[in-house]
Amino acid sequence: MDKGTDLTLLSLFLPEGILDFFAIVGFEQKPIKNPLYFNRLTVFLEEKKQIPALYKDHTYKASGFMEPRVIDDYPIRDNLVSLSLKRMRWDVLIDGKWIKTSRDWNDFIAQGTRMSKEFAAFLKEING
Repeated sequence: MDKGTDLTLLSLFLPEGILDFFAIVGFEQKPIKNPLYFNRLTVFLEEKKQIPALYKDHTYKASGFMEPRVIDDYPIRDNLVSLSLKRMRWDVLIDGKWIKTSRDWNDFIAQGTRMSKEFAAFLKEING
């Protein structure tokens, strides 16, 4: 199997809608010491160069990437799964002043956690 096929297959396991804003740029699988899981699968995603809808009618320019943030997602077989999200930083001209902004983190992450919204909702449901 080639890397392109691997990335396409990985996309089936990602949170719904995340590929609307991010592209898979790679992945790695490393052994870990855990009684339930043998590996940690990390999927690396970079935000696409699409300005958040809130700012699309303003003058803007991309100003690089922020440091990646790692969140936990559903385990797959004997793999703990992490998503490494690298978000774009934007300079936006509002009322004659340039401000720095980025896509809202809450679009992808359950508030107060480092988990995908879907995974956090699942854990909340099974734990009551």
